[in-house]
Amino acid sequence: MVEISEHFKSRQPSAIRLAQLEFLKRKDGAKAVNVAIGNVSLPMHPAMQERMFNLKKDSPFKDGVVKYSATPGYEETNQAFLNIIASSGFNTEGLYSQITDGGSQAMELVIVGTAGPAGTKEKPFMLIDAAYANYNALAKRTGRATVSIRRHLEEHGKFRIPDISEIEAIIQKHNPGAMLVIPYDNPTGHFYDHKTMVELAKLCVKYDMWMISDEAYRELHYIDHETVSVWGLTDKEILGIQGRRISIETSSKVWNACGLRIGALVTDNEKFHEKAVAENTAALCSNVIGQYIFGALAHENHTDLKDWYDKQRSYYKRMLTVFTETMKKKLPGVIVSSPDASIYSVIDVRNLVKQNFKSVDFVLYCAQKGKVMVDEEATTLLVAPMSGFYSSVEGEKNPGDTQFRIAYVLTPSDMQKVPGLFAELFNQYNSKN
Repeated sequence: MVEISEHFKSRQPSAIRLAQLEFLKRKDGAKAVNVAIGNVSLPMHPAMQERMFNLKKDSPFKDGVVKYSATPGYEETNQAFLNIIASSGFNTEGLYSQITDGGSQAMELVIVGTAGPAGTKEKPFMLIDAAYANYNALAKRTGRATVSIRRHLEEHGKFRIPDISEIEAIIQKHNPGAMLVIPYDNPTGHFYDHKTMVELAKLCVKYDMWMISDEAYRELHYIDHETVSVWGLTDKEILGIQGRRISIETSSKVWNACGLRIGALVTDNEKFHEKAVAENTAALCSNVIGQYIFGALAHENHTDLKDWYDKQRSYYKRMLTVFTETMKKKLPGVIVSSPDASIYSVIDVRNLVKQNFKSVDFVLYCAQKGKVMVDEEATTLLVAPMSGFYSSVEGEKNPGDTQFRIAYVLTPSDMQKVPGLFAELFNQYNSKN
C-alpha cells in the first residue's frame, strides 16, 4: 500500500460536512432534512441573476472564450465588494481588495499572512470560540498555530463574551499575531455591537495585532442596532487601528450565491494586500464567470442595496423567531441561542443528557440510521455537532459536546419541521442509549 502523509492520516471531515457525508452512505431510501450546512437556497440578487441568464448573449464569454483574470480579480468585481461596504455606510477610501475563491480562500490567506507555523516562536492566530470550524481546519492544513478563548452559552440563550481582562490575559500569555472577530457570528448567532468591536480593537492596537473581521453576514442582524463592521473603526476612535484592519467578504450568504465561490480579502494595509496577492498567484485566479456575475453589484445604487438587506433581514428574522419558540416547546429544557444575527441557531441539550453524551454521536446516529415518519416518508435530520467549533483545551470538557448548529437554509415550511424532527430523533436516540 502506497503511504499517504501523516497530515492526511489525521484528517477528519469538517463538522459542517460530516452528517452529509455519512448520510450519502445510507441505502434505506430515507429522506434527509439538511440544516448542517449553510447552503442558502434563496435566489441571488436580481442583478446577478440577469447576468447569469444572459451569459451567452451579453457576457465577455459569449464567444466561448474563458480566460484567466489577473490574480487580484476583475476590477469590476472588486468594486462590487467595495460598493457593498459603502452601502452599509462605511468609508472605502484607501481600501485594497482582491478576489478569492469564496470567503474560504480569504480565510486561508489571512491565517498564513498573520500567524506563524505551529511549534515556532512566530505568533499564533487568535479565535474567540465557538468559532467557525473551518478556521481551525485551515490552520491545521497550513500548519499554523492557533490560540482561543471561549464564550459561554447562558441558560437564557445569550452567548457571553469573556471579560476584556480575560481576553487580555490570553493575549499576554500567547502573543497572537491576529485576532479574528465574526460580528454577525457563525456559528452562534451572537451579535457583536460597536462597543464590543471597539474594546477588541483597542486590544489589537495595544498588543500590535491584526484585526480580522469575517463579515460574511454583515447586515443580517435582528436587533435594534446600527450595522457594525471593522470599517466602522477608525483612528478617530481607536488611534492606531487603521493599517491593521482586514475583512473577509463573500457572495455566499447575503447575496445567496454559495456555489458561485466568489469572495474577497479587503484591507487598508497596502503591504499586506501586495503580499496576499503574491501568495495567491499560485492559485492563478478565481472563477471568472462567477466574478462577472457578482460584478453586477458594482453598479447597484445604495438605496436598492439597502432594500435588499431589509428583505433578507425580514425573511430570516421570522424563521429564527418561530424556530426558537417552537424548539423550546418541542423539547422542554433545551437551550436555544438568542436569534440576534446571521442565519444560525445553537441548540444545547446539556440539561437533558448524561455526562457521557457526545453531540457527534447523535449526529452520526441521525445520518446513519435514525428516522421518523414525516408525511408518510422515512425522514432524518442532518445537523452540525458544535464540538468541531471549539478548540480543544487540555483538562476541560468541550462545551460543543452537548451543542448543535442549525442553519436556516431551507424553505420556511421545511424549517418548521426541524424542531419536531430534532426532538423525536433526540428522544429516540436517548431511549436506545
